Amino acid sequence: MLTRVMQPLPEVKETTEVRAAHRFDEAALDRYLAKHVEGYAGPLRVRQFEGGQSNPTYYLEACGRAYVLRKKPPGKLLPSAHAVDREYRVISALRDSGVPVCRAYCLCEDESVIGTPFYVMEHVSGRVFRELRLPGLPNAERAAIYDAMNAALAALHRVDWEAAGLGDYGKPGNYYARQISRWARQYEASKTEEITAMDQLAAWLPEHIPAGDETRIVHGDFRLENLIFHPTEPRILAVLDWELSTLGHPLGDLAYNCMPYYSTHPRMGGLDEFDCAAHGIPTESEYVAAYCRRTGRTTIAEWPFYMAFSLFRSASILQGVYARGLQGNASSENALTLGAMVKTSAERAWGLVA
Repeated sequence: MLTRVMQPLPEVKETTEVRAAHRFDEAALDRYLAKHVEGYAGPLRVRQFEGGQSNPTYYLEACGRAYVLRKKPPGKLLPSAHAVDREYRVISALRDSGVPVCRAYCLCEDESVIGTPFYVMEHVSGRVFRELRLPGLPNAERAAIYDAMNAALAALHRVDWEAAGLGDYGKPGNYYARQISRWARQYEASKTEEITAMDQLAAWLPEHIPAGDETRIVHGDFRLENLIFHPTEPRILAVLDWELSTLGHPLGDLAYNCMPYYSTHPRMGGLDEFDCAAHGIPTESEYVAAYCRRTGRTTIAEWPFYMAFSLFRSASILQGVYARGLQGNASSENALTLGAMVKTSAERAWGLVA
């Protein structure tokens, strides 16, 4: 009888030992995967990815194959948050759409397996850029990386959502009214202090929604850090983190993607007051114009509304992460540092429209 020898798991970039708050029954997971993932064979080894503020994410290795597991976090959760089932559904639907996504293997909604629902997808090796200014790269590559990001977002917004089987993935129409209401409620549910700008935005935004409506698949968290690029080429291999995806208005996605132009984030290196042109990075107006060309638009009226909405929404999300950090069940160890960013984002948003 042959016995498999457990070799040490090789170091995987940006992973760590599973944090105490996010441990689960690895033997139970091993048994589940053996039954539900074609070609899977143990023994299983698990590490946790360091990044991510919402759904804990794990690197799995078994018999020479690598996988990624995304699960809901433990503890009391906000309504409609951490929707790993929706992530699984949308990346499965987009598999042959031209939008780069990871292959999804299985979804488990049975909490008895590892404590919370989860899904497993393929592990894609490549580059993830954490710093928005792309230090160390030549200007031409910086330009190509931003252009690839722009093209991927435009490609997503061109997908026929009904033909992709996502006709019931969200409520078509009235997107901003529903989103403003949702994120105002989420903010109130996780509120830890009074922030005047958040209250002002919650009152102003519903009264100033631009006329006209559109429905597309929207990612909800489309940013540079959520893209895996080819190891040597400025080409996107996979778009990650679909937790907030739904049917909605595409300009909300675009505005969210443009938030770095309004940020001086100390770690990521925001693009506000940064000489983009001198470093090969498109300016905000150039980036928006490229998106418009790819989606058949001539211009975008009332752009400040879209940016204010996105900053308000981001502030609400950050508040939720900060609150979970105070409770001790956030998926990232730096969650407690985000409290100040809530107020900064809200005040910048209010400054755009006040």
